[in-house]
Amino acid sequence: MRKIVLLATILVSACLFSRAAAPDYKADVIIYGGTSAAITAAVQAHKMGRTVIVVSPDKHMGGLSSGGLGFTDTGNKSVIGGLARDFYHRIWLHYQQPAAWNWQQQVEYGNKGQGTPAMDGTERTMWIFEPHVAEQVFEDYIRENDIKVYRDEWLDREQRVKKKDGKIQSITTLSGHTYSGKVFIDATYEGDLMAAAGVSYTTGREAVATYGESWNGVQTGVLHHGHHFKQNISPYRIPGDPNSGLLPRVSGEDPGEKGAADKKLQAYCFRMCLTDNPANRIALPKPEGYDSTQYELLVRVLDSGWNEVFNKFDPIPNHKTDVNNHGPFSFDNIGMNYDYPDASYERRKEIIHEHEVYQQGLLYFLAHDARVPAAIQRRMQTWGLSADEFRDNHNWPHQLYIREARRMKGMHVMTQQAVLGEVPVPQSIGMGSYTLDAHNAQRYVKKDGYVQNEGDIGVDIKEPYQVSYGSILPQQQECSNLLVPVCLSASHIAYGSIRMEPVFMILGQSAATAAVLAINGNKAVQEVNYEQLKAQLEKDHQRLSAPPQK
Repeated sequence: MRKIVLLATILVSACLFSRAAAPDYKADVIIYGGTSAAITAAVQAHKMGRTVIVVSPDKHMGGLSSGGLGFTDTGNKSVIGGLARDFYHRIWLHYQQPAAWNWQQQVEYGNKGQGTPAMDGTERTMWIFEPHVAEQVFEDYIRENDIKVYRDEWLDREQRVKKKDGKIQSITTLSGHTYSGKVFIDATYEGDLMAAAGVSYTTGREAVATYGESWNGVQTGVLHHGHHFKQNISPYRIPGDPNSGLLPRVSGEDPGEKGAADKKLQAYCFRMCLTDNPANRIALPKPEGYDSTQYELLVRVLDSGWNEVFNKFDPIPNHKTDVNNHGPFSFDNIGMNYDYPDASYERRKEIIHEHEVYQQGLLYFLAHDARVPAAIQRRMQTWGLSADEFRDNHNWPHQLYIREARRMKGMHVMTQQAVLGEVPVPQSIGMGSYTLDAHNAQRYVKKDGYVQNEGDIGVDIKEPYQVSYGSILPQQQECSNLLVPVCLSASHIAYGSIRMEPVFMILGQSAATAAVLAINGNKAVQEVNYEQLKAQLEKDHQRLSAPPQK
């Protein structure tokens, strides 16, 4: 018994020593996250003369922008300014170098994805790129601005955000390191710092009545984009026989009433960088745990005559592609992410792994299963993972596409009406312009006994819209020195437009600008003078309103 007590004492002492020995870090601005918003925020804080530290759970900087989403969703490019535009200008500069074209002639790729120049010929942009090129641009920002980045540092979400008088004093990571600052920015896709700091948030979909919207909540019967079953497909193991049980990846639950709120999330997937160049191609792997029965529903879709497997193999330079979801049964892993936002790190790893097995298995299935039409199978066999991408992760993307997780309940809620230009938006800090876009949230059985997807929305926007400063601010009584540019305050359907990587970069820069002004004025972030903020943003080429129509 004495040995046990002695051993326990030694272990506790060692743990305390380890925590005590772990260095504490201080800066004016502490940014949690490794996304594109995190890096633009860090650059802006540095340029405004403040010390900044990026505390990132990720090893690779840039989030989805460097994690496979190379075919950028932009909308109206004229309203993308500031550091976001500089990022895409640097991408253009990279592809002007002959050395950038190691697997393809530049003339063969042409000018795809390139923006038109400004009147003086400057600011040429390119919106399509390889993942490793984007990551290098983010690393260049870090190096050029001498930004301190601590990688693989995971916030201790259990009682390790220290607050006093409504302000965050410090955050501590699982390694025991503590980071103290004057203002904090949560630039994660998940909103972990926001949640741990006690800031109110929501997940899932609001009812249409909550904000008077039409495209929120359950959307049964709405068939947009083509990501739905166009033919009658039986979801049962024995077609037409409910007693035989459901096929995998079909829910037996009632989908809910149209327009009702729920806690379901639009589906996640990996944006894959594949290549058809044999010299740079790695054969599609058969994942451990592969189960061909998971794709039985796809067999029935293919048997119905559907032939759009390759419709979202969007070409990026050097004979590569950014592959996204397309069709009724594709790379979106519908219904498998509902618990992700509030899940533990271990549970999130399980969810991410399940998505990886599903998506790799789907690729392998299409390339090798005898039930796949021969023409599709032969074509899929020409594709493989890019050997020069994601080299430390078996050439698989290091970032799951977290299309939506937590959303803050902040000072101002961006809604469908704001995005569609039906109501004015106060205190603009940037602009969005992409379609009201949400992916499917569930796959269910209709009353007629056939399968259908639900949640896919695509509503065009006539004009670019402004994003409110209040949408990145918590309620002041909850936290007065935190800004949230990614998991910002918006309804589910409004977030479907805002959640684009260029907008995250824009909002990251604007959040850092506000953070510095709050520090300079010794004010809460909610008390920053908007006219000063606006002046600084415009000075730094942020675009706060749409250009006049010609």
